[in-house]
Amino acid sequence: MNRPIMTDTATDADLDSKARHPWGEPFQQFAAWLKEAEASEPNDPNGMALATVGADGMPSVRMVLLKDFDERGFVFYTNFESKKGTQILHAMKAAIVLHWKSLRRQIRVEGEVEVVTDQEADDYYHSRPRSSQLGAWASIQSRPMQNRFDLEKRVALFTAKHPIGTIPRPPHWSGFRIKPSYIEFWEDRPFRLHDRLVYTPAPGAAWGESWVTEKFYP
Repeated sequence: MNRPIMTDTATDADLDSKARHPWGEPFQQFAAWLKEAEASEPNDPNGMALATVGADGMPSVRMVLLKDFDERGFVFYTNFESKKGTQILHAMKAAIVLHWKSLRRQIRVEGEVEVVTDQEADDYYHSRPRSSQLGAWASIQSRPMQNRFDLEKRVALFTAKHPIGTIPRPPHWSGFRIKPSYIEFWEDRPFRLHDRLVYTPAPGAAWGESWVTEKFYP
C-alpha cells in the first residue's frame, strides 16, 4: 500500500510536551525511520522483538518480522497454536520494539491486538515462497521435536499432498495487528542524554482521530 514518507526526522521544535498531532503522524515518522534502516541495516531491518505474557503472568519475548503497517497498526504472521499465538489469543495485548544498531535508534509500540481479516492472511500467505507455505503446514510450532528428520518427513508429507496448484492456508495460521496505544521513538544522543518522543491517543478523542506527544527524560 502507499504510505506517506517524511524525509526528515522530528526537530526539537516538533517535540514540545503535550503537542497534538494528526493521527497519521507517528506512522509517517515510522515509515521514514524504517526506510533509512532498509538502507543501513545488513539484515532484516523489519525484525522486531515481540513481547507477550502467559496466563501465569510470565512474560515471553522473541524476534519476528514486521510484515505490514498502516494507521490501523503493525502486522505480523504466525501459527496461532504456537506459544506466542496462544498467549496473544489469551490476552489480546502485546508489545514490540524495533532496534536499528546502525542508526542508534529504536521504536517501541504497545497496544491491544486484533486478528487480521481472512483476506489479508490469504493474500500474504500466498505471496510467500511455496516452500514456506508448505513449512506452515509441516511445523507443529512450539511443540517438542524428536529430531530434525521428523520435521523433514512432515515437509515431504505435505509436499506430496500438495504437489501442484494452490496450497490452502492452514486454519491455524494467520496474522495479528497491534493497535498502538503507545508509540515511542528513541534516538541516541551524546552522554546518554537520549531523545525520547512518545505518542499516545488524545484523551477523549475517537480512535483514529489524533495523538498527543510528550518528550520523556532519557
